[in-house]
Amino acid sequence: MTVSSIAPGADRVVIFDTTLRDGEQSPGASMNLEEKLRVAEALEAMGVDVIEAGFPVASPGDFEAVKAIAERSSNSVICGLSRAKQADIARCAEAIRPAPRQRIHTFISTSPLHMKYKLQMEPEAVLQAVTDSVSFARSLVEDVEWSAEDGSRTEPDFLCRCVEAAIAAGATTINIPDTVGYAIPEEYAALIKGVMDRVPNTDKAIFSVHCHNDLGLAVANSLAAVRAGARQVECTVNGLGERAGNAAMEEVVMAIRTRHDTMPFVTGIKTEHITKISRLVSAITGFPIQPNKAVVGANAFAHESGIHQDGMLKHAGTYEIMTPESVGLSRSTLVLGKHSGRAAFRQKLAEMGYGDLGDNAVNDAFARFKELADIKKEVFDEDIAAIIDDTAMRAHDRIKLTSLEVRCGTVYRPPHAKMQLEIDGQTAETDAAGDGPVDAIFKAIRSLVPHDVVLELYQVQAVTKGTDAQAEVTVRLREDGKSVNGQGSDTDTMVASAKAYLHALNKLLVKRERQIPEGGTI
Repeated sequence: MTVSSIAPGADRVVIFDTTLRDGEQSPGASMNLEEKLRVAEALEAMGVDVIEAGFPVASPGDFEAVKAIAERSSNSVICGLSRAKQADIARCAEAIRPAPRQRIHTFISTSPLHMKYKLQMEPEAVLQAVTDSVSFARSLVEDVEWSAEDGSRTEPDFLCRCVEAAIAAGATTINIPDTVGYAIPEEYAALIKGVMDRVPNTDKAIFSVHCHNDLGLAVANSLAAVRAGARQVECTVNGLGERAGNAAMEEVVMAIRTRHDTMPFVTGIKTEHITKISRLVSAITGFPIQPNKAVVGANAFAHESGIHQDGMLKHAGTYEIMTPESVGLSRSTLVLGKHSGRAAFRQKLAEMGYGDLGDNAVNDAFARFKELADIKKEVFDEDIAAIIDDTAMRAHDRIKLTSLEVRCGTVYRPPHAKMQLEIDGQTAETDAAGDGPVDAIFKAIRSLVPHDVVLELYQVQAVTKGTDAQAEVTVRLREDGKSVNGQGSDTDTMVASAKAYLHALNKLLVKRERQIPEGGTI
């Protein structure tokens, strides 16, 4: 009988979210401690069973983040990743110790290619490492997951030997990942079923899958594996992850919910939280959601074709296989206006899933909302979400924008930016010229806060339609091998640009102070 802290029934699929570990390994997607805590809190609120909070041995920063998440957890299992090394495993156990429910996730490569070139180990040595690592992990915690890295390209006979050894050593969850996104659904399902049928002690563990999206098949492979007997799916919000990403959590969950007729399974996810957490992860990482992204894209419930619109007017089921409400979208388009009061604003926040904000955050957001409502004729849900995210991200900034005046166009050459900043409570101002208005703004910031960085990304997208839409700007700065993302939103694109750069700069200052190296990858 498994001693895993999660024991699903025959139809229960465990959702293991690795946004904070594998997702954060996407180039440019690193999060600071406060951002990781916000994501972890949102994941737990939506009912995620297991949160893989990080790779504790990778850096002091990763260790502290996993520990902080463990300290604040209550329902979700908090999991840390470790290689098949005692030092890694011990460090992982220390990081997750404060959590009421703990899991160590240890892994080693098992494919011929990885064993020969990456590990430079013989199969028998790898097999011994499986037993040793799992046994040591099990001596520290009761819930141990073991993964066969590059499992989909591992020889089936050797994979079965490793799985049997891992379970015998105390593993309660067995993960067979498609590490490089190489598998196709039929063969992956056959692999999972074959291992479960051939290994004699598989009844003592839950089988898990972790699929990458290199061929666009991560979700399809994950679902095929569930139908073959796997009962845990490892996934990320918005499909975030290395290379082409991971299986998208929202797609896996909604596919199971929507196609219950062919996949008679359930999850513990409160799907009404999906849109909120999707936007949160997008805002924090600076990775925009493509409009035609399944489930959470801007066009997922939009109908422009005349034939589609006609069908929708007659019956929503003609072109919608799930309702917007089921993923947390409101049917209403126009939300609030400049005459709306604080009570209505609070009610709207609650409807959007932001009911847990403190009074100070609500007051700041309400002030921003009133300013926006005076500028825009129509204020949409997306506008309010952008305000909340922008306000939350700026709560602890040391450098704040006080005023900005930009002169540009065919008359003003070169463009100039006159700027005033508040830096640790002190006011400073300057006037700088640049090749364009954005360049002038960024040079003004550099003159007031001297620093030498590489601008890796400058990205602008509209929050809603129309010329009065708020602009959401993402800036990525790199200094000494450390990359940080900054975001800013405003109806004035230049103001949003300044906010985004300053947000990134504030995060960079925190990294300098902590001197935390970048986390490793697996």
